[in-house]
Amino acid sequence: MFDLAQEYDALLQQGIRLSGEDKDFFIRGRLKDLHRQLPAGFHPERILDFGCGIGDTAQRLAEQFPEANIIGFDTSDPALDYARRTYGSARISFCNLAGFSQMAPVDLCYTNGVFHHILPEKRTGVVVQIHRLLRPGGQFALFENNPYNPGTRMVMHRIPFDREAKPLRPREAQRLLQGGGFSYLCPPRYLFYFPRSLSFLRRMEAFLIRFPLGAQYYLLAQK
Repeated sequence: MFDLAQEYDALLQQGIRLSGEDKDFFIRGRLKDLHRQLPAGFHPERILDFGCGIGDTAQRLAEQFPEANIIGFDTSDPALDYARRTYGSARISFCNLAGFSQMAPVDLCYTNGVFHHILPEKRTGVVVQIHRLLRPGGQFALFENNPYNPGTRMVMHRIPFDREAKPLRPREAQRLLQGGGFSYLCPPRYLFYFPRSLSFLRRMEAFLIRFPLGAQYYLLAQK
């Protein structure tokens, strides 16, 4: 996992600058669509940000779900130290592997761009752990980079910590969640089609949500 917390933003921006946007644009876009897709009446009290890195998304999750407590998990202690200093609060906490193994059940697990860093043979075991951690009726939102998008492949090649990652195709992700115990899956949703230079076309993205060429996709599964 990534340990150079202070260099993370610069390395990430090295790749995503091709889009003309910064990381917050993508965080907000993911959470906005996810919030709309969660079941009516679903109000999570505890949310796990699995693979939270330096904590940016944990902060945005706290804003999107103002009644929830957010727990960020990562295996990188330098990243967690940065996250605690920068985003830690009464509602936002962070833990390493030891804390994860003792964590109380959660209502929603969010993860973005983590599974392509996990060895393929270990991915099902991680999904099983997440499934066990969710309360009955809990939701798992798995966001991944779309290997069918040429721009995504180019971005990953430009980011040092993504260069050797093993992309996860949408069909593989579906089988992975089913193998980990999830029986109800929403079809993949595809996000982020147009760079800032073509932002006038972004109004069309709502009609392309099932077209498998967005830069990212996600699956929403229920326990």
